[in-house]
Amino acid sequence: MTTVALFNNKGGVGKTSLVYHLAWMYADLGVSVVAADLDPQANLTGMFLDEYEAEDLWSPDPPRETIHGALLPLLRGTGDIAPPAMMIPWPPLGLVAGDLALSEAEDEFSSQWPQCLDGSERAFRVITALSRVLGRARDQAEADLVLIDVGPNLGAINRAALIAADFVVVPLAPDLFSLQGLRNLGPTLRRWRKEWLQRLDRAKDMSGPADLDMPGGAMKPIGYIVLQHAVRLDRPVKAYARWMNAIPGEYRQSVLNKASAKERSPEGDKHCLATLRHYRSLMPYAQEARKPIFKLAPADGAVGGHINAVQDCYWDFRDLACAVAKRCGVTCPQL
Repeated sequence: MTTVALFNNKGGVGKTSLVYHLAWMYADLGVSVVAADLDPQANLTGMFLDEYEAEDLWSPDPPRETIHGALLPLLRGTGDIAPPAMMIPWPPLGLVAGDLALSEAEDEFSSQWPQCLDGSERAFRVITALSRVLGRARDQAEADLVLIDVGPNLGAINRAALIAADFVVVPLAPDLFSLQGLRNLGPTLRRWRKEWLQRLDRAKDMSGPADLDMPGGAMKPIGYIVLQHAVRLDRPVKAYARWMNAIPGEYRQSVLNKASAKERSPEGDKHCLATLRHYRSLMPYAQEARKPIFKLAPADGAVGGHINAVQDCYWDFRDLACAVAKRCGVTCPQL
């Protein structure tokens, strides 16, 4: 199994929409894929479900068939993780549903992190819980790929989610805030990787049960995606170009920890996986139809000029899916 997280501590860069559309595209390309909603805001789950399905899923009575429901026995101290309830929006696409209640686990993930250095079995069970839930979901779906959606922060839940990731893709917008996000994200990933390797060394001396699978915590950055804004009337074009051209150097310096190259357009940067349009005018149709933009049909309202935009969206995401798959070693059977 290959696990890819889309992560930036800057919000509003289209991260959840990217996970949603990539999951559908990989399924379309014959890849068995699990989309895991590990963001306590649960927006990814909301993209898959209508309000009646969401109401049933997030009923007041636990345990829910969500990521929080799978963690609940461990968080309550009554057992270990429970088997995750897999939703199948469209085979071979599975969903590990998110839950706003996941935010309640932040303190537990935070407090157990230092306890791993003391060799605490419970600490390792908690910190590896998200990784182990994803492993069970992978086994249930016989998935080749897991895509992880996380919240826009550097908190303890995200740390536990990211150590489960083999690879990291960074969504960006061409603005100052995304550049600052890179400056925070790169050093944090390196620190988390280093600290997790220290804990893995400590786990070698632990006489815990053999069923406690430890994630490798590679978190290898494989590139970034730029979601281009429509150029606003109150934003000078030169300023927009300035932020675009600053991205390659900032990514190389902050995320890859290498000397910054000369500023150039992302289109000429080998680390840029794609530059994507927002397709804002089509998003309401996609949300209403509960399908990705590139699967919209005239019956969904995609008529006239929208038809060409739907086709463009398909090829944009197909190219992006292929680029990510190539860097992760994932084979797409339908190519």
